[in-house]
Amino acid sequence: MAYTDNIQYYTIDEPTQLELGGVFSQLKLAYHTYGTLNQQGDNVIWVFQALTASSKIEEWWDGSFGEDRILNSDKYFVICVNLIGSCYGSTSPLDINPVTGEKYYHDFPTVTIRDQVLLFKKLKDHLGIRNIQLAVGGSMGACHALEWAILEPSLFKEMYLSVCSAKESSWGKAIHTAHRMAIEGDQSWKEKRDDAGIAGMKAARAIGMVIYRNYLCYEEYQPDDEDTLTEFRAASYQRYQGEKLANRFNAFSYYKLLDSLDTHNVGRDRGGIAEALSKIKAKTVIVNINTDLLYPEVEQKLLADGIPNGIYESIDSVYGHDGFLVETDKLTELYHKHFSNP
Repeated sequence: MAYTDNIQYYTIDEPTQLELGGVFSQLKLAYHTYGTLNQQGDNVIWVFQALTASSKIEEWWDGSFGEDRILNSDKYFVICVNLIGSCYGSTSPLDINPVTGEKYYHDFPTVTIRDQVLLFKKLKDHLGIRNIQLAVGGSMGACHALEWAILEPSLFKEMYLSVCSAKESSWGKAIHTAHRMAIEGDQSWKEKRDDAGIAGMKAARAIGMVIYRNYLCYEEYQPDDEDTLTEFRAASYQRYQGEKLANRFNAFSYYKLLDSLDTHNVGRDRGGIAEALSKIKAKTVIVNINTDLLYPEVEQKLLADGIPNGIYESIDSVYGHDGFLVETDKLTELYHKHFSNP
């Protein structure tokens, strides 16, 4: 498939009140679309991005596009929206706060998962989308999809979600706190400059990679020769991943998006998780990855059991949590097994 950089923007000029009390006097959402929206406004596949991804899907999930793949833009209108707080076009900590005339930096407010979904809803209405055929997302993206399917139960016909949960676990929050502590330990973090905390973010990414992957992955892809005593491949890989993220992201966005993820709880103010999940009407396939350390099998099974039309599946992968980004062939095979509209 040939891609064009068709980034688009939706500006909200009226004040936006946030769940935790912050207010944006104005903000913008960056998004990418592929294919054409039909007159009925219902041939839609909404893709929800993961933590550090952008709305440009081919940059992080290229293997999902194609006539016989999950995302067929010849038939469907595919859309992905960059999260508020991220650094790929939507309002972020490095943008100017129109109230102060200075960049937000540390003053950027916490945007909850629910806040993000309410902004998606505004864009959906603006574009004339009436129904969504399929919601697709993994990890943080799947959390947004779940929240929206409870907020508007009749909006989605089908959902295809992987490695997610009904609420962020204490385990997940502990991991995210370790990430934030690494950033906070960077002496530059308190400074008001675009690259503040960048060394800390590199360390945070290294922490994350240990959780996003697993023992099997490192043993298979980062082995050392028997006589190696220094310059280990795994060490080089960790530093490489930190540098790679630093070249495309910033510590403020990383920190604030982790704050956002920690707010995830579909049962909040809805009578609990079971009551909230029971509202979902969409046929929902929940995919577990057998080596995932971040979102273990028990969390996917809870979702599949709690959603009225929920289906549980699991795939084998050496990549751990990151398997939802890598195993597009296996995910496509499961997609054809359960969905009739490829």
